[in-house]
Amino acid sequence: MADILELQQVSKTFPKSNFKLDKVTFSVPYGAILGFVGENGAGKTTTIGCILNTITKESGTIKLFGKEMKDADTGLREKIGVVYDGDNFPAYWNAKQLSEIMKGVYTQWDQELFEKYLKDFNLPAKQKIKHFSRGMSMKLAIAAALSHHPQLLILDEATSGLDPVMRDDILDVFLAFMQEENHSVLLSSHITSDLEKVADYITFLHDGRLIMTVSKNELAYDYAVMRCRESQFQKLDPQDILVYRKRDLWIDVLVSDGKGARRKYKDIVVDHVSVDEIMLLLVKGEQI
Repeated sequence: MADILELQQVSKTFPKSNFKLDKVTFSVPYGAILGFVGENGAGKTTTIGCILNTITKESGTIKLFGKEMKDADTGLREKIGVVYDGDNFPAYWNAKQLSEIMKGVYTQWDQELFEKYLKDFNLPAKQKIKHFSRGMSMKLAIAAALSHHPQLLILDEATSGLDPVMRDDILDVFLAFMQEENHSVLLSSHITSDLEKVADYITFLHDGRLIMTVSKNELAYDYAVMRCRESQFQKLDPQDILVYRKRDLWIDVLVSDGKGARRKYKDIVVDHVSVDEIMLLLVKGEQI
């Protein structure tokens, strides 16, 4: 089965800001959650805009469900649920009015399911969205995205600004969505602990360039960071070093084979590495 989403060499330049999305290539398999990580301004939202055709890419190809999506491809858009960071709907609407609009947009709109989400999320149907808290607004956007039975969820910082309890509730909703084997999620987030909980793969973006895509299992069992003194660092095999970063008297070294590093360098501390630390090392570290 082909990937549900595939990007090949996607580029986009913004001359005024001197920013370039530079030949970004990654894919999201069916039945997987891909976490999309990068610092603010790395290009995550631009990439999502290119995927959804709200931003015109300059080069490369993007395939959804095995096809390139054109503006007229309403059938493909029906299969995609989208939640943006920020205002998803006009503030003067309420949930009831939103459902009426959605009913006219999506042929697969499920009013009964939407009302179930409103009840589960404790959202009032007739209160204006402008009076919703951020958490309520995000839950409403997620309810709307799920209520037309998409196969692919694209979420741009959908959990940012939420308290830990509410984030956990939202992540449970995404995991429930993934019970169908033909469903997938692209989850852009700077809250890496969320991705560590739910993502199958994590793609790192920095300054418009793709740095690395790695499975969560590889992160958990293979990747590690060595804490070296200068004298120890000088004796390392350069081929073992992905990136390194000097920190006071120590040098942190990212390696892709932690078990091998422990066997090879018995006098060096080798620690498990979090998504946060990998991102910091990839962004701020140096290569040999």
